[in-house]
Amino acid sequence: MRVLIADRLADGVADRLERVGCAVVVDPTLKNGALLDALRTHDPEVLVVRSTKVTAEHLAAARALGLVIRGGAGVNTIAVEAASARGICVSNCPGKNAVAVAELVFGHLLNLDRRISDNVALLRAGGWAKKEFGKARGLHGRTMAVLGTGMIGQEVIARAHAFGIQVRAWSRSLTPEAAQKLGVQFAASPLDACRGADVLTVHLAQCDATRNIVDERILESLAPGAFVINTSRDGLLDHDALLRVIERRDLKVGLDVFPDEPGANDDAYVHPIGQHPAIFGTHHIGASTTQASDAVADEVVRIIESWLREGVAPNCVNLAERTAATHVLVVRHADQVGVLASILAELKEAGCNVQEMENTIFRGPGAAASARIQLSSPPCTDTLARLDALPCVFASNLVALDV
Repeated sequence: MRVLIADRLADGVADRLERVGCAVVVDPTLKNGALLDALRTHDPEVLVVRSTKVTAEHLAAARALGLVIRGGAGVNTIAVEAASARGICVSNCPGKNAVAVAELVFGHLLNLDRRISDNVALLRAGGWAKKEFGKARGLHGRTMAVLGTGMIGQEVIARAHAFGIQVRAWSRSLTPEAAQKLGVQFAASPLDACRGADVLTVHLAQCDATRNIVDERILESLAPGAFVINTSRDGLLDHDALLRVIERRDLKVGLDVFPDEPGANDDAYVHPIGQHPAIFGTHHIGASTTQASDAVADEVVRIIESWLREGVAPNCVNLAERTAATHVLVVRHADQVGVLASILAELKEAGCNVQEMENTIFRGPGAAASARIQLSSPPCTDTLARLDALPCVFASNLVALDV
C-alpha cells in the first residue's frame, strides 16, 4: 500500500509502516501545488498530514486515495465534504495531544496571573521590578468557564480541580448528569458558563456553528480583569471584538492560535493581536511535546495498519451517522459464488438503492450465510418473489426500519 506523509511526524513512522508492507514517501515540505504534483506522481492510497491543507483539488489528484489522516484532533484543514463525495475516509487522532494542550493552557494561565514572561524579559534586559510584578491575584477559588468538554476540555478540568478552581462548563453534548460526573457546574449556554467567570478557556471544534462563538457579548460577560485563553482554533474567537473589549474590561489574554497565522517555516507575524501588550502569545505549540508527537505517531500507524489489514479506518469522521434506509432485507442463502451478485441484480432491476450491507457466515461445513441489506425503498412483492426463487436462496424477509 502506498502512503504519502506530507508533514513532519515523530521519527520512525516510515520505518514502522515499511515493516508492515507499505511503500512510504515522506516529504514534509509539500504544500499547495507541490502537494498536488506529489499526489499525481505517487498516487497514494493513504495521505497523512498535520497542518497542511488538503483541498478538493488535492483529493481528486490521486485516483487510488481512499484515506486521509490528520495527525491531530481536528479536520478543519481538510475538505471533508469533497472527501465524502469521492468515498474517501478522513480520520484524525483525537485526544493524543490532549495532555500537551491542557498543560499549555495552565502555562498561559499561570503566566497571565504572575506575568512570568514579563519577569523574564525584564530580568534578561538587566532590570528588576519586584514591586510591579508582585501583584498577582492567585488562582485558588477562582471560577473558570470551559467551553468544550472533549478530551482536551476534560484534561483542563482535571487540572483546574488540582488548582482549586471552580469550573462551569458548556458543550453541545454536555448533560447535567455528565457535568456532575466531571465535577463541574452545568451551563445551559456559553453565556451562562462565562457570566462573571474569572477565566475562559475554549476547547471546541471549529465549524459554522462555533465560528466566533467567543464574541463581544461573551467577552463583556466575564468578570473585570478576567483571563481569556484560546489554544484551540483561531476562528472560535472574534478577534475584532477582543480588541474592542480588552481595555474596557481589563482582560488579559493567552493565545496559541492566531488570525492569518503564518506557516511553520515563516519567521514573521505582524498583526494587532500579536503586538497587543495585554495579549501573551505562543507560536501554535499546543501539541508540540515529544509525548504528544509520539502518541500521534502511534495512532497514525495504528490507523494505517487497520486500513491495510481490515479495510477499516479507525476514527473516521465522515461516515454517515444515519443513512436514508427505510427497510432492511434479510436474505438467508448458500455460501456460494455469485449468490450475492444475483440478489443485488434483482434489487438494481427494482430500483432499490443499497445503503448498507453485511453478510454473515454460519459455522460448519457447507454452511449458509445471511445477508442484511439496508435499502432506501422497499422492493415490491414481485421482486421479493424473484429473490426467493433464486437458486441457493433459502428465504428472504423484509423489515421496515423505525425511521
